[in-house]
Amino acid sequence: MESPSPFATDFVWGVATASYQIEGAYDEDGRSMSIWDTFSRVPGAIDNGDTGDVACDHYHRWRQDFDLLDELGVNAYRFSIAWPRVIPGGTGAVNSKGLDFYSALVDDLLERGVTPFVTLYHWDLPQAMQDRGGWPSRDTAYAYADYAAVVVKALGDRVTNWTTFNEPLCSAWLGHLEGSMAPGIKDIKAAVPAGFHLHLAHGLGMQVIRAEATLPPHAGIVVNLSPTAAATDRPEDIAAAVRADGHTNRWWLDPLFGRGYPQDMVECYGVEPPVQGNDLETIAQPLDYLGVNYYFREVVVDDPAKGGPRVSGVRVPGAVETHMGWEVYAKGLEDILVRVAEDYQPAEIYITENGSAFPDVVEADGSINDVGRVNYLVDHVEAVAAATRRGAPIKGYFAWSLLDNFEWAYGYDKRFGIVRVDYRTQERTIKASGRKYAEIIADHQAAAKA
Repeated sequence: MESPSPFATDFVWGVATASYQIEGAYDEDGRSMSIWDTFSRVPGAIDNGDTGDVACDHYHRWRQDFDLLDELGVNAYRFSIAWPRVIPGGTGAVNSKGLDFYSALVDDLLERGVTPFVTLYHWDLPQAMQDRGGWPSRDTAYAYADYAAVVVKALGDRVTNWTTFNEPLCSAWLGHLEGSMAPGIKDIKAAVPAGFHLHLAHGLGMQVIRAEATLPPHAGIVVNLSPTAAATDRPEDIAAAVRADGHTNRWWLDPLFGRGYPQDMVECYGVEPPVQGNDLETIAQPLDYLGVNYYFREVVVDDPAKGGPRVSGVRVPGAVETHMGWEVYAKGLEDILVRVAEDYQPAEIYITENGSAFPDVVEADGSINDVGRVNYLVDHVEAVAAATRRGAPIKGYFAWSLLDNFEWAYGYDKRFGIVRVDYRTQERTIKASGRKYAEIIADHQAAAKA
């Protein structure tokens, strides 16, 4: 790594998790079913028939998990609130036990000197809201704003860092177009309204955060982005790469920054977002920061038979791939960060998720020497440093993930954690990647102070 560190002394070094992926306790203390509880019970929907019923049992073991934060030396922890735990009916009565759980998390983090970054929505919509129309319904955006107000009123005297949504692309496109994630719908006429109402709910949520927080809030949204490239020099594939960029990046960024929806993609989908009145102004609330999640670039070909953007991704010959079959391409993180900084000029950028799944081998002494994940981590932190040197206003990096966890449709087979979880015993073991991350943090902090 180049020296000195390009990161300021107040750079945020964190780890990230999500409620449904780690908490378990799916039916305890008043929590209701979420769309993921329902989807994971659909035969064939999740690899191995796995569910998040127990997951990492973080609901009961969170103090032990927070001890890991101390050992890793991180100064921030990004986690999400489960809407079904706070308002089980989606609207109406508040479950005090649910709020108390998250309040205890916040208090303990602050006592440890770890800054909480709270995500209000990481995909676990109450099933009760899905039964009333889910994200294709405008009412869900209003219900989200009410839910956000409850959480911000309860925690906003201690929490300053807020995220409205994690990866609305996945909720809309994977959940309502491809059907590979909850609620498992495959209909562009549902996916476009779902995406629009996620955007609208974000704007309403930003207004709520600023109105209800006791402490001055630092609020934004998290999007998952990928640079796109054509697999060949055929004109059809070059055009497909433009559509892929629209589908993955511009559709989600343009409305946030006051540009409305990209017209080329509206024409591609053949579905107009159901905009009313001043909705676009509501969506384009000023952001204190933009969160960027990055895992891979997209190399694509034209595919007229494919729904939505009419593109298909292809594997890159000879590329190093993760256990997910994703190309390891750290330069893509640098490229997308610089592109976002130049094209959209956000005030601040945080890398809110970045990580890799590899099949871990537990050695005879219990250690996990996850070389692939170590290399991925080192190369991607250096990509963040390179983007910073090129002028991107990057203020923090969160490794995905603290723990191996329920990896959505992939179940428990794919491990992203820098800490291993033995799902039989719930034992936690810091992997070599976790030790390396602690070393990276310490080295950069020392260089920043030099």
